[in-house]
Amino acid sequence: MTATDERLARATLSRTVEPGDEHAGRWLHLHGAADFLDRLRRPGDDPFPGTGAKRVDSWRRRATTAEPARDLDTVHRIGGRFVIPGDTEWPRQLDDLGHARPIGLWLRGPADLRTWALRSVALVGARACTPYGAHIAAELATGLARQGWVVVSGAAYGIDGAAHRGALAADGATVAVLACGVDTPYPRGHDRLIGRIAEQGLVVGELPPDSHPTPSRFILRNRVIAALTRGTVVVEAQHRSGSLVTARAAARLGRHTMGVPGPVTSALSAGVHELLRGDATLVTDAQEIVELVGDMGELAPARRGPVLPRDLLAPAAAHILEAVPARGPTPTTVIARRAGTTPDDTLAKLYELHSLGFVERYGAGWQLTNTATQQSNARRGGT
Repeated sequence: MTATDERLARATLSRTVEPGDEHAGRWLHLHGAADFLDRLRRPGDDPFPGTGAKRVDSWRRRATTAEPARDLDTVHRIGGRFVIPGDTEWPRQLDDLGHARPIGLWLRGPADLRTWALRSVALVGARACTPYGAHIAAELATGLARQGWVVVSGAAYGIDGAAHRGALAADGATVAVLACGVDTPYPRGHDRLIGRIAEQGLVVGELPPDSHPTPSRFILRNRVIAALTRGTVVVEAQHRSGSLVTARAAARLGRHTMGVPGPVTSALSAGVHELLRGDATLVTDAQEIVELVGDMGELAPARRGPVLPRDLLAPAAAHILEAVPARGPTPTTVIARRAGTTPDDTLAKLYELHSLGFVERYGAGWQLTNTATQQSNARRGGT
């Protein structure tokens, strides 16, 4: 069988078999695409032992109406292509899906999918997201794009759209994995966004041209997002969110699973928090994501709070400062007793603290300087 025959056969099967059909995937693995179609068209009672008759009848009906040459011509006319296992552009990590592996992928866009998938992260989340969620998704995508990572999502409203836009705004790479044909932008409101992705990135789908989405196709699409990428980040998701399906698929495939926390009172963060209580990793910015999915040594900067002036005191001086009561002047002897040191040592440290502006003398006693604490200029993540 020639490569052209294999491509035509798989193009036929992409219209014949629903995405993720493991029954079909098992027979495809055993017999190949051309023999699968021969068995399907051959008269006989049981061409696929163990597969239900209704399922086989559905395959047969669809196969009789498939026009693979027309589908290939349609995708070529819009500047696309059909990639199958064995092609140099085929991402081998999709093979981890086993019998649920896509039959082939229809693509639009100038980039090489296999190359991009090697350094990619999925950003997914709620369609009806909050402004906080949309902002975080865009910030994460922008940060990842600036560090040379490809942002993969599903082109849906909400978090998906924010992630794609964030990557595009940074002139970065982004991939939209659709649950329909790559010539049929969905949702319609993202027609222009998907067009931009096709020009600057990649639009990917398992279904042939002019195929429309269904609820089950959205769910099955998520396994492709999970398998393509090095890890999946969920930004806002309710308990029954499709984004959690993507994250759990990623975990089953041995990919990194990450979540961005939100308010504990928000139902839109409840699903993310449930992930984080399991094996998912909490992340708050692109650097933390890269630390997980990147190469050895790509570490996020250390996080710490602001450095206050009193943090820089020597331990002995800090100990005396802690012994000075918060209110009212206090004699040196009382401060020494509270600190467990001698009055002479205490008095020496008090004069040192006075020169640094931490305490002041008031009559026969000492009290804390009545000034507002200076704000540190230490940045988050700084050294």
